[in-house]
Amino acid sequence: MSLFTLAFASGTVWLASFDPPSLARAESHSTLVVDRNGKLLRPFTTPDGLWRLPVKATEVDPKYLEFLRAYEDRRFGGHRGVDPMALVRAAWQALESGRIVSGGSTLTMQTARLLEPDRSRTLTRKIKEIGSAVALERAVGKDRVLDLYLTLAPYGGNLEGVRAASLAYFGKEPQRLSNGEAALLVALPQSPEARRPDRDPKSARAARDRVLDRLGSQGVLTGEEIAHAKDEDVPQGRIAFPAFAAHASEDAAKAATPQNNVVGLTIDRDAQAALELLAKERSRNLGPAHSMAILVVEHATGAVRAHVGSADYFDGTRAGHVDQARAVRSPGSTLKPFIYGMAFEDGIAHPKTVIEDRPTRFGRYAPKNFGEDYKGTVNVEQALQMSLNVPAVAVLEAVGPARLAARIHAVGANLKLPLNEAPGLAIGLGGVGTTLFDLATLYTGLARGGEVVPLYEREPQAGEGHRLLDPVAAWQIAQILLGTPAPVGAEPGRIAYKTGTSYGFRDAWAVGFDGRYVVAVWTGRPDGTPSPGLVGRNSAAPILFDAFGRIEQRPQPLPPAPYEATLIPKELPPALARFQPHGEILPQLVAGDIPLSIAYPADGVKVDLGGGSGISPLALKAAGGTPPFTWMVDGRPIVQGQRRRESSWMPPGRGFTRLTVLDGQGRSATAMVRID
Repeated sequence: MSLFTLAFASGTVWLASFDPPSLARAESHSTLVVDRNGKLLRPFTTPDGLWRLPVKATEVDPKYLEFLRAYEDRRFGGHRGVDPMALVRAAWQALESGRIVSGGSTLTMQTARLLEPDRSRTLTRKIKEIGSAVALERAVGKDRVLDLYLTLAPYGGNLEGVRAASLAYFGKEPQRLSNGEAALLVALPQSPEARRPDRDPKSARAARDRVLDRLGSQGVLTGEEIAHAKDEDVPQGRIAFPAFAAHASEDAAKAATPQNNVVGLTIDRDAQAALELLAKERSRNLGPAHSMAILVVEHATGAVRAHVGSADYFDGTRAGHVDQARAVRSPGSTLKPFIYGMAFEDGIAHPKTVIEDRPTRFGRYAPKNFGEDYKGTVNVEQALQMSLNVPAVAVLEAVGPARLAARIHAVGANLKLPLNEAPGLAIGLGGVGTTLFDLATLYTGLARGGEVVPLYEREPQAGEGHRLLDPVAAWQIAQILLGTPAPVGAEPGRIAYKTGTSYGFRDAWAVGFDGRYVVAVWTGRPDGTPSPGLVGRNSAAPILFDAFGRIEQRPQPLPPAPYEATLIPKELPPALARFQPHGEILPQLVAGDIPLSIAYPADGVKVDLGGGSGISPLALKAAGGTPPFTWMVDGRPIVQGQRRRESSWMPPGRGFTRLTVLDGQGRSATAMVRID
């Protein structure tokens, strides 16, 4: 046996004695939350603070892979982990120049080094690296080796892997890269700290250009392509990682495990991005410290397609980290459809049933309409579309507030009442707490013919849906809401919707549905401070219609009437022709005989109107009384002889203020408020 043969055989046995390096480091990557189509919503750092995002060669621009092989390992496809020719070349260059000119490391050898905690550059370490590289290829194959390199290659700071680098430096996934971008990503791992674009863009540019020149000398790029690539700008800093559906993603990340740290949500990233932008735009228009929440639910399944928890997750002035979609708030009038639906179901009312909208007392409770005016004789359909309060309370008394609350709880939605307090008539006008998720859940029942399905963002909930209303009642309510006048500039008759405004202008709501989606909108101030002029119809409804426009080209039609609805006679029986309330109608309280009061701001409240030069006007609203009205501030008139009940005043600064309103009969009402 020749000496060469013996040496070769000994080397083969020696290489075979190595074990492949552990893959634990590569498998300990960032937790990723992805959307229904696998698109990245939000990544999280590893426990040691690294952005290490898993990626496969099939998910990277082929151009980058071509550049990488040409620059780092031209014979990657032919060797078994070690390239003897490259090692000999590197040794010869080192002998000639007296220094290391090229390392001779293959991509496999570099990957083996990245997998090991020992990163020393000693000869012993190099020999072990050679053995580990051969063992690694033998164990996992070349495709997996390339995937490991793409995941572990260092890119400066806490960035590891080509995907993290592409997102941080270019703000995009690495599937489509320009020549300049691909060359920069090839260059950075060779000296990641010295070439970091966010710290030394000149060094990064020089390294990128050297890669481009090498690619030109190898015939990979033409001279014209190189020139264009060198003209590309080098990033000057890092771009924030995606944080779509930030609140939902945070919750999902808690469910991740070391064995399964890619968590999928039902959210659609395109719809989510469009609605997050909408929330930012509209919240700015509403004023400082205002926030917003938007939910989109596919009501056939209960899958949440968008979950905007705040106007801007990173805006501390708007409490962006708080998920307003799960915050408990007063729902205003948004529960009224379910009051009437139960009345339809019970056979005590019908959309065309005549009902009185007049001042009425129910025991000690005397509800008032939002505008302090009364429409007289209307039908139930009109009462719901105009969101009249007195008819809703009259019907709720007949249905039973405890029964309404129990029905809502039975389908999986929640109403929050003070401890040990029973449901009363006030719950029909917002005297209860609930969340945007709960409202969206309830409205899936209207959209689905009376059956509610649980909402979910990850795994569908087991079991069948729950019956909220019978199919006919649900269809009747949907048709009424479909006829609610649309906001100014919006197309009518396309979306069935209801608005709500909580007491003191603290919350504005709009919830609507078409044949595919339920969309729910809340806006207000996270701290619950009143917002003058914040009304569901004017503030939330336009956002609702805009949201529908951003998630689908045309609203989908509602389902047809159930068969049972065709059996209802056109002529109502006498018992259904007119609703007879149990309350005491107060005929003396009409027009100007209603006692004068200040509806807003209420006596003793603190009103936050911003600060400094950004202070906003204070809305003023009188209730009752007889026009004309005169408003005074600390005894000085600011508005005289005005017939409208609404006015405004620009405070000169912060502090306590006494507001007084006088009506045409000389009656007065006063409120002491604090302006912040």
